[in-house]
Amino acid sequence: MKAETIGTLVFFAWLFGAAAFVLGLHQMNSPATARNGNRLSAGGMAVAVIATFVLLVSRPGGLGTFALIIIAAGIIVGGGAGLYLARSVKMTQMPQLVSLFNAVGGGAAALVAIEDFLGISAAGAASIDETVFVVLGVVIGCVTFTGSLVASGKLQGVVPGRPITFTGSQLVSIGLAVVALGGTVLLILAAAGVLALGAPVALLILAAIVVTGLIFGVTMVLPIGGADMPVVISLLNSFTGTAAAMAGFVLGNPVLIIAGALVGASGAILTKLMADAMNRSVANIIIGGFGTGDSGPAAVGAGEAANVREVGADDVAIQLAYAQNVIVVPGYGLAVAQAQHAVRELAELLESRGVDVKYAIHPVAGRMPGHMNVLLAEANVPYPQLKEMEEINPEFARADVALVIGANDVTNPAARSEPSSPIYGMPILDVDQAKSVIVIKRSMGKGYAGIDNPLYTGERTGMLFADAKEGLERLVAAVKAV
Repeated sequence: MKAETIGTLVFFAWLFGAAAFVLGLHQMNSPATARNGNRLSAGGMAVAVIATFVLLVSRPGGLGTFALIIIAAGIIVGGGAGLYLARSVKMTQMPQLVSLFNAVGGGAAALVAIEDFLGISAAGAASIDETVFVVLGVVIGCVTFTGSLVASGKLQGVVPGRPITFTGSQLVSIGLAVVALGGTVLLILAAAGVLALGAPVALLILAAIVVTGLIFGVTMVLPIGGADMPVVISLLNSFTGTAAAMAGFVLGNPVLIIAGALVGASGAILTKLMADAMNRSVANIIIGGFGTGDSGPAAVGAGEAANVREVGADDVAIQLAYAQNVIVVPGYGLAVAQAQHAVRELAELLESRGVDVKYAIHPVAGRMPGHMNVLLAEANVPYPQLKEMEEINPEFARADVALVIGANDVTNPAARSEPSSPIYGMPILDVDQAKSVIVIKRSMGKGYAGIDNPLYTGERTGMLFADAKEGLERLVAAVKAV
C-alpha cells in the first residue's frame, strides 16, 4: 500500500478517534450513559494509538527493534499499572488516583515537548510557532506534574491538608514566573532571528524553564487548603488537556489537539462551576490560605454540651421508619467509612415501608468533582434518586428527616447567616430547613474549612456520634426492629 494511502487512512482514523472523544464526553453528561461514554472514548483512543503505530511502521526505515521494544514495554507496563490501579483502588482513594493520572498526563506532555525541541534544535533553527507551542507544553506540563503530585499527597495525607505557606512565598512564585517568561521571550527572539543563541544556550534556557515549572507546581498547590482540592484537581485536569493540545500542535497530530482541547475546555468549565458553587473566584482559590485541613476528633466543650442533643439509634430509627420523606446528605465521612452500601441498604429498607428517599448532592461534596455520584453509583443507588443542589434544596422544607452522613462545610448555615464567616455566600444544602435533622458524625470535629457548624447545635438537630458505616448498620438493625 502506498504511503499516501496509508497516511490518508491514518488521518481518517484520527478523525474517528476525535469524534469518539466528543460523543463519549457528551454521554458522560448523564450517569445512565457515562459508562458507555467512557467505553466509546477508550475505543477512540485505541483506534488513534493503533493508527499512529501503523503510520510510524509504514514510514521509510520503519521502527527499529529497540524502538519497538520500548513501545511494547511502555504498553505492557503502563497498561498493566493502569488496569491494576483502576481495579484495586478504593473509592475513597479515587481523587488521589485522578491526581496521579493528571500528573502522568502533564509529565508526558512535557516530555513530548522537550523531545520535540531537541529534534528541532538538531535539525536547525525552530520556527516561532513551534517554539511557542513547545514552551507552553513544557511549562504547563511541568506545573501539572508536580502540582498534581502535591494535590495527591494532600488528599492521601502524606502532605498536610492545611495551607502551607512561608515568608516570601508569593515573591518566590512571582520570581519563578518572571524566569519562565524571560526564558520564553529569549527562545522566541532566537526563533525570530532577532537574537543569536547557540544550541547549548537554548537547551540551558529550556532546562531553566523546566525546573521553574516543576518548582512552581509545588509552590502553587502547597498554599491551597484541602477544602479547595476538588477545584484544584479540576484545574490541573484542564492544564493536562491544554499541555496535550500544545504537544499536538508541535507534532501536527489532530487527534491529540482535539483530545487535549476537549479535556482543557471541559476541565476549565468544571473548575469555574465548582468555584461558583463555593462562591469564590478561581484566582482566590489559587492564592490559597483557606481552611485548616480536615480536623481530627474533637470533644464536645462545656459550652457546646448544653446545646448539642445526642440521640440513639433506636430514636432515629423510629423517626425514619414513620417518615414520609427522607433526604440523605452524603459527605466525605461516608466515603472514608466505605458506608455507601450500608446507606443503600437503609434506604431500601425505608422504601419497603413506603418512605420516599432522595439523596442531596452538593457540587463540592467529597474530594473530587462527582465524588458522591460515583460512590453511590458503585453501591447501585438508582440514578433518579441523586438530586443536585438546585433541584433538592426546595424539598428540604417538606422533608420529615434530613439524614446528614459525614458532610460538614456544605451544610453549614453560617454560609447564609454570618457575613464574617469565611464561607459566607457559598451555596449550601438547606438541611436546617427540614423538620428534623439527624447528623451521623464521629465527633464534633470541624471540616476542611476549619470552622464551627451551627447546624449541630440547632433545635431540630440530633447528633448520632458514630463512624458512618457503624452508625448506618445500627440504624438498619433498629429500623428492622420497629
